[in-house]
Amino acid sequence: MGDTGTEAVREAGQLPFDVFSRQCPSRGTLEHVTGRWGSLTLGALFESGARFNELRRRVDGVSEKMLSQTLHALERDGLVHREARLTNPPRVDYELTALGREVAGRLMELIQLVEGRMPAVVEARSRYDAARDA
Repeated sequence: MGDTGTEAVREAGQLPFDVFSRQCPSRGTLEHVTGRWGSLTLGALFESGARFNELRRRVDGVSEKMLSQTLHALERDGLVHREARLTNPPRVDYELTALGREVAGRLMELIQLVEGRMPAVVEARSRYDAARDA
């Protein structure tokens, strides 16, 4: 699998993608979606589009550089649409594409599951830490 012929066939849709294969391009997209900043950015854009600084405020803790890199990666993967408006001052809006909405919807289900189960997680952490300290 890693030769250019195989990759061309895969890109033409004739071979299945396999995220567990290190050569598979789906692995990079999965990393963009599930990485800390990618998942939070997709989640932040799920309800509505936003400008860069709005996103930066919503995704607490992300640096300008990391948010910019994350948005570029998600745009390249076809999950985010960037629209630059020639106004004064210039304005750039970001929104999810149809594919991005589908991915973010599933991601939001996972986020809601994790948030809803946090009491069990906090309890498990306490038990783990107590056992390690004993």
